[in-house]
This record gives sequence, C-alpha cells and structure tokens, in this order.
Amino acid sequence: MHEQKCLILNWNVRGLNNKARRKVVKDLVQDTKCTIVTLQETKLQSIKAADISETLGERFSKHFAYLPAQGTRGGVLVAVDDDYYSITHAEHREHTVSVYVVSTQSLVSWWLTVVYGPQGDTEKIEFMRELRDIKHVVSDNWLLIGDFNLILQAEDKSNDNLNRRLMGEFRCTLNHLEVKELSLKGRKFTWSNDVTQTRIDRAFCSVEWDLMLPDSALQALSSLVSDHSP
Repeated sequence: MHEQKCLILNWNVRGLNNKARRKVVKDLVQDTKCTIVTLQETKLQSIKAADISETLGERFSKHFAYLPAQGTRGGVLVAVDDDYYSITHAEHREHTVSVYVVSTQSLVSWWLTVVYGPQGDTEKIEFMRELRDIKHVVSDNWLLIGDFNLILQAEDKSNDNLNRRLMGEFRCTLNHLEVKELSLKGRKFTWSNDVTQTRIDRAFCSVEWDLMLPDSALQALSSLVSDHSP
C-alpha cells in the first residue's frame, strides 16, 4: 500500500448559493489537487451529491458530511476524494461536524473535525464546551480545523480591542484537548474587514496525528489578507 495523500483545502467561502462562487471553489479544488475539502459558512440548509459535484467535482460526491446553515447563516461541509479516502461515520454538533476518515491508499484512519465558531461571547463559551465534549467521541488520531472566530493571543489581532477572558478560555480548552497547532506559512492574519485584521482560521492536531503526518503545515494560498484564508 502507498502512503496516504492528505492535502486539505480549508476555506470560509461566504456562501455556496450561487454558481459563480461554486465555480471559484471548483477551480481551486482542481488547481490545488486537494484530496479533502473543508468549507465554512456555506449558507446552505441542505447539500446533495449534485451540489457537491458542481462545487467540488464528482470524485467528492460519494463521501461527504455537512452541518446545515441556520437560515442563510453558517453551515459547514467536509468532503473527501473517493480515490483516496472514504467517510464511514459522522458526528454532528451545533458548531462542528466530525467525520471518521479511512484512507484507501494505506492502512490508516483518523478523525477530522471541522468547525465554524459563533460570533457572540456567550455562544463562544458554549462552543468551547462543545469542543471538549467532542474529545470523548474522537480517537487519539485527530485533526481539528476551521474558522474558530477566536484568537489565542494579542498578536493574533491588529488592534488592542481584546477579550482576554475568551483568549484564556480558548487556551485552556486547547490544553484540555491536548492538541498542538499546525504552523501557518505565508500570512500572519486570516481575516480582515479593512479596519481590523485577525487570525481566526486555524488547525490543531493530536500528537498521534502529528506522528502520522509529521511534516504537516498550513500554507496560505495568497499573501494578501482577504475575508478568510484558504
């Protein structure tokens, strides 16, 4: 058996409800030759195989899971290229979807959790409790990725308007999860509204997952600060 080909495209797409945006995503999937796609803010309440084929390509339409949007807000999608992976189980929470990923190229399987964190402070606390609960579901081989809508430290924001309580709670949560962060190359911040820049899109993994793929890192597809970093 060959080693698994794990190339993940992660992106807050700000909606998949128009053909132009779907074409942009599909072109990016083809350009990056990714084998796993994780998208946040799909703004779709329902996603079918035909939607996946149009947005990602037919190879991704057999194995996918999603979290429905609430009205036109939110929504999470994870899909895998069936040449390389299958999804055998999915767990859905309010802000996360977790899937059990099985490699078709090697004798390897692991958990992948995709998150789209809420905006409100109270909801953020509940979100972090949700992350703690997920730890009891997933195995030691675990990757956690997405748009957390939280920062870890002052350097993750371009101004001094900081909620240090939430920053501390986020750090405590990650310590409880026993995960390490994958380094980000090519960009300091991942989100901007033309006034403030922050780093809220991140990826964390367990020690076991890191040992499985020890050279993993995040690579920004653009050096410019856009709405969200792929």
